[in-house]
Amino acid sequence: KMQTDVEVKQEATIPLTLETEILALCNDNPKGISDKSLESAVAGYDVKQRVTAINRLLTMGKLELLKGSSGLIYRIKTPSAVGSISGVDNQEKLVYQIIESAGNKGIWTREIRYKCNLMLTEVNKILKNLESKKIIKAVKSVAAAKRKVYMLYNLQPDRSVTGGAWYSDQDFESEFVEVLNQQCFKFLQQKCENAEKETTLSPTATNASSFASSEEVLEFISKLGISKVTLSPEDIETILNTLIYDGKVQQTVVPVANGESKKLFKALKPLIETTDFARTPCSLCPVFNECQPGGEISPENCLYMDEWMEY
Repeated sequence: KMQTDVEVKQEATIPLTLETEILALCNDNPKGISDKSLESAVAGYDVKQRVTAINRLLTMGKLELLKGSSGLIYRIKTPSAVGSISGVDNQEKLVYQIIESAGNKGIWTREIRYKCNLMLTEVNKILKNLESKKIIKAVKSVAAAKRKVYMLYNLQPDRSVTGGAWYSDQDFESEFVEVLNQQCFKFLQQKCENAEKETTLSPTATNASSFASSEEVLEFISKLGISKVTLSPEDIETILNTLIYDGKVQQTVVPVANGESKKLFKALKPLIETTDFARTPCSLCPVFNECQPGGEISPENCLYMDEWMEY
């Protein structure tokens, strides 16, 4: 009888140890851990013990179950900030939950009002109160200069809200984009030239060496130190796409490990070399034949020429 009691106690302590391990694994993977990875990490326990521990954690609200592209994902469930703060009434909880569901893309005041069915004055009062407690924050959106969206205080706004690396205080950094455009193209041109100088390479190998990934271009841009913000490979691909549209760069996709693919980029040579004259506004001017020094239409009073010279 005593032996049976001991066995029951041992079985009861196993899930608790397993729960601790599962929570530790989820803490180490804030974005979540797949069911397959979790099974592999706690291989010392059988299926029944693992399922029991996971179900207990889900029931206690310590874990949340998500569906990912590769299957089930377990993630630490962060406690609701509004629930841990005193002095928050039911209406404020409702507004908080609406804002929380919007994620890092935020939500307009009008949408909040529509979803909670409260008067605008009440909504504004609640928003102001939650802001003062640093539960939520207002962020200006590049989509509408005079509007703000609300999101949880600890969230990093989505690129669709801030405009990403190309915006500063809601202003589009056209000069910065142009500099990046030029430098990315310069890097790809140099890579082509270096590949062509390698006389030992076959034509196929020379062509392959002319291509570069967005990560390689990013490394080059980072070393130049021309960006005050941290750029990502996706940011660089945005610039490279503009070069593709301009007919200056071509893109190819090559297979890599694990059945995935990778984009590579290469500078294109112009089919016809443009003359210096073709780069001036005169080459496209509809009144070029009437333009003459000292005349009514002349280079001296040409607005297009002034802009071109300043550029």
